[in-house]
Amino acid sequence: MSPTSESPERLPVRGEARGSHFDRSEERVVLTEYDPKWPYLFQREAERVRETLGDAVLAVEHVGSTAVPGLAAKPCVDVLLLVGDPAEEDAYRPALEKAGYTLHFAEPDFHDHRVFKGPGVTMNLHVFADGAEPRRMLALRDRLRADAGDRGLYERTKRELAERFRDSVQDYSEAKTGVIEEILSRAPGAGR
Repeated sequence: MSPTSESPERLPVRGEARGSHFDRSEERVVLTEYDPKWPYLFQREAERVRETLGDAVLAVEHVGSTAVPGLAAKPCVDVLLLVGDPAEEDAYRPALEKAGYTLHFAEPDFHDHRVFKGPGVTMNLHVFADGAEPRRMLALRDRLRADAGDRGLYERTKRELAERFRDSVQDYSEAKTGVIEEILSRAPGAGR
């Protein structure tokens, strides 16, 4: 099955956030079993981003739990987009918006991080410049792919925290920090 041959009616559709456009605190946490369609959805979005931005793209990577075969995850494909300078939004934002992506939130004080939501697919497009945080995201992904023990630890922790913080993605994400740091302490390339 090719990522582009999937009919749009069968793809996950982005839901409405319960809070304001930039408020992640009220999104619900729902974990699902690993879906083998996630890599295809990533590939489709990566191709769309590359076609949309051309030379502005330094790299596009599948990150987060949907990038780890066998790992339960929130059914939201995380895509890492590296650009020269995320603060120079004119270099990429208008083209992304024309292609149907919408800016969901910006964190200028956190590595100039931007997150866009994609058209028709539940996804987060994380925009960064090359640096420490994207390297950490890739190191975590690679460690979870390679080490069954850490993958199991992460999944157990995520399930426990999803139950405890089911009404707030923000609280859930912040609560995962400890286990992520523990796993990264064993990951090559995590910037340690």
